[in-house]
Amino acid sequence: MDKKQYWQKQIRRTVGLLIIWAVVAFGFSILGVNYFNQFDFNGIPFGFWMAQQGSIIIFVLLILAYTLLSERADKEAGL
Repeated sequence: MDKKQYWQKQIRRTVGLLIIWAVVAFGFSILGVNYFNQFDFNGIPFGFWMAQQGSIIIFVLLILAYTLLSERADKEAGL
């Protein structure tokens, strides 16, 4: 894997994770809150839970995924 391929892969991974983050943070927590509040999560409206807890948990998981995927890419590239 050359330098250009490595960075293209890194940028694609970063953009993909940011899209997931945007969908969760804005879609579930802000734009779709009224729809998701129809559902309960442990007795709490799901839209409210996503805004307060769920989006933060998913953000931390995305950071973990980015770290693990980047480490794997670094090893493949010999860095």
